[in-house]
Amino acid sequence: MPEITPFAEAAYLFEEFEHTAFRLETRRGYATDRHGARYQAFLAGEHPAYEPDSPWNAAVRAAVAQGKRYERVRLVDDPPTDGQRFLLASGLGNVQAGEDIRNLTRADAVRLGLPDFDYWLFDSRILARFHFDDLDVTLGVEIVEDAPTVLRACQARDAAWHFAVPTGEFSRRVASGV
Repeated sequence: MPEITPFAEAAYLFEEFEHTAFRLETRRGYATDRHGARYQAFLAGEHPAYEPDSPWNAAVRAAVAQGKRYERVRLVDDPPTDGQRFLLASGLGNVQAGEDIRNLTRADAVRLGLPDFDYWLFDSRILARFHFDDLDVTLGVEIVEDAPTVLRACQARDAAWHFAVPTGEFSRRVASGV
């Protein structure tokens, strides 16, 4: 069993990275979203407004101002789950904050042989692999610096990034297909 660190205890990685923080999101939904008021409002038909003063968006803006990059690829099913539709809508605010978020169909991810787990990759050196329970609650992350494992995560990132579509364009495609 790998050593799991509570996600809050791994927050230092967001402060210490020098160049790029990349996230691969593979899940069909997240408990943290489902338990939030924004998600419930979204299910009731309200579009999630950009929250420029949220701690996440403020941190992203500050990092981007220093020349750092936040990149993310989200896998999306066909049709998208409610959780994925919420992330497509709310992700536009993250993009406004400075994240470069792209989306890839799950079918393409399978074809590319991408991993089926979420992770953050910091400066192509440190992998923070997420662990979830059966209800999509984050249990923590496994911090990995083993070169072969990190290299596989870098290769997955590169393949995902190459084929992924910017979130604004992907959102329009999904909306026009509904």
